[in-house]
Amino acid sequence: MGRIYGHFVGHGSSTGTRLLLIVVLAAAAHVIVKVIRHLSEWFINKSHARKTPLGFMTEKPKFITLTRLIVSSVTFAIYFFSLGLVLQEFGVDLNDYLASASVIGLAISFGSQGLIQDIVIGLTLIFWDAMEVGDMVEIAGTTIVSGRVEEIGMRFTKLINFYNQEVFVPNRTIANVSRFREGGIDAYADVQIPKGADQQKAVEIGSAVAKAMRIQFAAIILSEPLIGPVETMQGGGWSFFRIHFKVWPGQGGLIETTFRQQVVTALQELDVNYAAWQVPVTYRALADSKEI
Repeated sequence: MGRIYGHFVGHGSSTGTRLLLIVVLAAAAHVIVKVIRHLSEWFINKSHARKTPLGFMTEKPKFITLTRLIVSSVTFAIYFFSLGLVLQEFGVDLNDYLASASVIGLAISFGSQGLIQDIVIGLTLIFWDAMEVGDMVEIAGTTIVSGRVEEIGMRFTKLINFYNQEVFVPNRTIANVSRFREGGIDAYADVQIPKGADQQKAVEIGSAVAKAMRIQFAAIILSEPLIGPVETMQGGGWSFFRIHFKVWPGQGGLIETTFRQQVVTALQELDVNYAAWQVPVTYRALADSKEI
């Protein structure tokens, strides 16, 4: 853009013509940047973010975030340079403009340390895989917030919490990030089968209760419950089957209370003495047990 501008200036164009040329070039550059952004996102959606030689652009959300950051920086540089050319037409020396901008930028940086911290930590979150867009996380800082990551920005990280609220967390307040595997908490209910009862009938009852819970509490139970096979405890003389729930963080009480009560009531059809202690709930599968 500078070479084109210099070519026209060298041919004695009027001030008005030169100003118009600067505006046209800046607008054209901005349109080009917009086109590059859309083409990049289109390519990402088509190719599912193929791995680049840099290695870190392997996941779609991160690549989109970096692309937008780069495009925004380029856009700022274009407008900054264009403003300098415009001021030059009013007698402002371009070198003085750049020097003044540097001094102003330094002064702003001292007065906006929090902003700089937000930006640095935002870049750290993006490049070092602390979390990704779409992750279910718990962020600890001045407060503890859990939710699904919607955006990792230069100033704020945006989450959607359990109440469907948008929560904007300043990046500089993020002290610890806990990621939930596969988007939620794994809750395991081991349903003991009453002695002498029809095992298939017991599994059908437990499965029906779990599926009904999923329909009723779809905002908390995040996926269809998985029903495991009947297993027999060696030396215990009793059998059980495992139901695997994926639940929203902090909402495991739904499985410990409502589900347990409903499945106990349903299984009392097979054993009137069936009790709540026969349906233990844990949040991590045993290492030697087959995960569902």
